[in-house]
Amino acid sequence: MTRLREIASGVLVSTSELYVTNSVVIAASDGGCLVIDPAVTVDDLAVLVADLAELGLRPVAGFATHPHWDHVLWSGDLGDVPRYASAEAVAVAGRKRARLIEQLQVEAPGHDLGLVGRLTPLAPAQDVVSWHGPEALVVTHAGHAPGHSALFLPDTGTLIAGDMCSDIEIPLLDTDQPDPVGDYRTGLGRLAALPVRTVVPGHGHIGNAADFRRIVAADSTYLDDLERGAETTDPRLSTEWLRAEHILQANRVRS
Repeated sequence: MTRLREIASGVLVSTSELYVTNSVVIAASDGGCLVIDPAVTVDDLAVLVADLAELGLRPVAGFATHPHWDHVLWSGDLGDVPRYASAEAVAVAGRKRARLIEQLQVEAPGHDLGLVGRLTPLAPAQDVVSWHGPEALVVTHAGHAPGHSALFLPDTGTLIAGDMCSDIEIPLLDTDQPDPVGDYRTGLGRLAALPVRTVVPGHGHIGNAADFRRIVAADSTYLDDLERGAETTDPRLSTEWLRAEHILQANRVRS
């Protein structure tokens, strides 16, 4: 786990070695902070807690971008604060909590299971996070997972993208839905329309505006190839698990 580092004014990121997973902290002027997708191992969260204490930051809220196991984690040392997510994401996390815990126990055991997926739903049509720090716009869509939400910080042009806009992962679709490619395109389009200056993917490397545009273009090309049934040359297909996911997605689109 890398230590928290400032990548834009008041925006700090630490990165776990496991899946190149990014945890994001937004600092307010009074020392409060918003903690987004803290992950991924018990030791990673301990480092995050220590970094916050060293920086004099105290969590006042959390945010989960979507209801997958590695994005709904928490530590009691981060405090008993509201952990927001879209209403749909909260509902899915509740229904699938047993499965989330099962996956967590395999991939990153040792967490306090009582805290897994315990989320607070945003109000209907709520488009900002309820906290007193820098404005964080909520962009919710159905790409990748039900109720997937990115956060956009207008003050710095920072996009916390959740599991989208990654330089190391192809678009990973929610293949349980009727139109997984269409859902992903809609979500990607909403993110692409934002004036992004810095992008922080859930997994991958932080990028600037040019990097973001390249990733959006690469994602669009991948989706085009998938729909046409064409062979893809996406360089992100460099690991066995991503190649396996691609095959599953191609079969789903053709079915």
